[in-house]
Amino acid sequence: MASPRAGRRRCEDNDNGNSGEGNDKNKDRGKGRRAAWGDPMTTICGATASREKRLVTSLVTCIMLAAVATPAQAQQTATEVLSFLLTNRTIITGDFDRDAQAAATTRDTIGRFLVQEIATLPVSSSSGGFTYRLDGALGTFIRSSDSFGPFYTERSLTAGRSRASFGVGYQGTLYDTIDGRDLRDGTLVSTAAILRGDAAPFDIETVSLRIRTDTMTVTGNYGVSDRIDVGVAIPFLRLDLQGERVDTYRGQAFVQATGSVSASGLGDIVARVKYNVLREGASGLAIGAETRLPTGDEENLLGTGETSFTPRVIGSFEGSTFGFHGEFSYTIHGVSEGLGYGTALTVAATPRFTLIGELFGRRIEGLGQLSSTTVAHPRLIGVDTIRLTGTEETADRIVAVAGFKWNVTGAWLITANVLRPITEEGLNASWVPAVTFDYSFGR
Repeated sequence: MASPRAGRRRCEDNDNGNSGEGNDKNKDRGKGRRAAWGDPMTTICGATASREKRLVTSLVTCIMLAAVATPAQAQQTATEVLSFLLTNRTIITGDFDRDAQAAATTRDTIGRFLVQEIATLPVSSSSGGFTYRLDGALGTFIRSSDSFGPFYTERSLTAGRSRASFGVGYQGTLYDTIDGRDLRDGTLVSTAAILRGDAAPFDIETVSLRIRTDTMTVTGNYGVSDRIDVGVAIPFLRLDLQGERVDTYRGQAFVQATGSVSASGLGDIVARVKYNVLREGASGLAIGAETRLPTGDEENLLGTGETSFTPRVIGSFEGSTFGFHGEFSYTIHGVSEGLGYGTALTVAATPRFTLIGELFGRRIEGLGQLSSTTVAHPRLIGVDTIRLTGTEETADRIVAVAGFKWNVTGAWLITANVLRPITEEGLNASWVPAVTFDYSFGR
């Protein structure tokens, strides 16, 4: 694959006297582009106008030569590919420092969005589906609830002394939007030049990104006592990122840069504990905590590179059929701090089948937001420059979940659900399917 500098080298080669049909076409495009960029200069006169015209001619020449350069390609880490796609520009803005700053903040914001999604990947509730308690009258362990519990919101019940469970889950996510903007249709404007008073830019650069993650999570839970559970979740991730940057001048588009990367490996491992403080039948209160360890590759956006700690308070009310569950948590350190919350309704349709509806979210400090800024061109009168940039802002992320848990046979439990983001902030997929297979030991 060519390096991020390949496009510039080819531009220099064309400037050194290459000829042919491509250069003839380039000259035609240059005439049109000189006319467009030259319009604002009609208000300048004398020596200044002459100097500015020479400057515009030089700028147009660079744009013209860049237009025929073969699109550059990149194959590095995910962070490097994002940087390449967001910084390989041809529109002459006259302010390199502001260009670099806008590109860096946009890259960091998109990277933070992706890491946030991976770092806060919902993990199935720690107590597993089967929960037991000791029946004093019978002198044996019995199921403490006919419900298999929520998907991701914790419930107060614990698995029971010496009860263990093991699970393997899969979740595939294809991201469609970022802060409400479409990621894949080529309408995400990175840089643009517009004549003041016009409705649309005459020169516009757009970025399209295809981002997909596939996650397999191995979970384990063990009942240390009737009231204490400990657990671990080990995610294995695959990230596929493909992107393209296109410059469209007066309706004529050419590919300016492409980049792609695939990365896979271990994500950030989750360790957790839960203590049942109060129990009344299947209802009660519990406290818990989890820590996420920086075991994922930060450069390839598979991990945060930081340890986070999340304490939580859990409450449950369960009847014979319906159950209501809720939790509050707060994440300290990690990629960002924030308040977490979740609520779930469970319906034990039969002792072997539970329907679940769930809502969970986070109020995340400093997650960031993409925004467009417009400033006057420092050299060309009547031309404004539009840049995509990122700002650090608090954001709310809310996700709805629906599905079921089914005890197919023996101690095997199948969980299937679909996640649907409700808010627009950050990276979002239209629908996210997930399936998990759980097995309980000591039943």
